[in-house]
Amino acid sequence: MNWFERVREAIRREEPIAVATVIRGPEAWLGAKWIIEATGDGLTAGHPELDARVQEIARRYLALGHSGTVHLPTPEGEVEIYIESHVPPPLLLIVGGTHIGIALTAIAKILGWRVYLIDPRRTFATPERFPHVDRMIHAWPDEALPDLITPHTAVAVLTHDPKLDDPAVMAALRSPAFYVGALGSRKTSARRLERLRRKGLDEATLARLHAPIGLDIGARTPEEIALSIMAEIIAERNRQIPRVRAPEAQEEAQEAPA
Repeated sequence: MNWFERVREAIRREEPIAVATVIRGPEAWLGAKWIIEATGDGLTAGHPELDARVQEIARRYLALGHSGTVHLPTPEGEVEIYIESHVPPPLLLIVGGTHIGIALTAIAKILGWRVYLIDPRRTFATPERFPHVDRMIHAWPDEALPDLITPHTAVAVLTHDPKLDDPAVMAALRSPAFYVGALGSRKTSARRLERLRRKGLDEATLARLHAPIGLDIGARTPEEIALSIMAEIIAERNRQIPRVRAPEAQEEAQEAPA
C-alpha cells in the first residue's frame, strides 16, 4: 500500500494519521515524505538523520490534531517540513446540564467541536435544553467518561455537586484528556482538592486540573463563563503544540520587527 492509499484508508476509517513533507530546503530533500499513524506505525522517508525526530514531532502534532511547519537541521542545511494532521474533530465532554453548559455547547459547536453532554439527571439533560449536542448520555460521569476520552478530548465538569463532580474529575484526571476543568470558587476548588487527595490522587495528577475553570476575564453571566472556559481549553490545546525551529531560525525570529 503506497502512502496515498494509506492516508485515504485512515481517513475513511476516521483514524488519526499525519503526513510530513519537506517543502523547502536543499534540492536533495525536497518532497521527502513521512506517514505517521497514532498506533506508532507509518512510513519513513529513508533519511536516518531526520526519521526519528520527524516522527516524534508529528506524533505530538497528531495527538492534538494540529498541522504546521517545523524547521530542522540536516547535513546539507536547514529544511522546512509541513506536518499535516488528519484527525476527527476534537471532542468536548460537558458534565452537567447547566446554564453554563448550554452556552458552552453553542460556543464549542461554532468552533467546530463535537460536544457530548453527560448527566444522569434527566430533568437537566434534555433535548429541549441542549438541542445541538452531538450525543446526550444519561449516566454517572465516572462510568461514562473512561470509554469516551482520547488525547483529543477536553472535559468540563459543571454540576457544582460533589456527588457528580468528584467522581467525574477523578476519572478525567486519570485519562489521556488534554484538558480537565471543574466549576467552583477558589474555596470550593480547594475543598475539592482536599477530598481528591484523601481519595488517593497525587499532586502531579491534581496539577492537571483547571479549577476554578476558565480564564480570569471577570466573567459573571453563564455566557461569559462559557466563553472563558472555551478560551482556556483552546489556550491549553495550543500551548501543547510543539514549535520546533533550528537555533539560527529562532534567533532570526527574535530579531524580526514586531
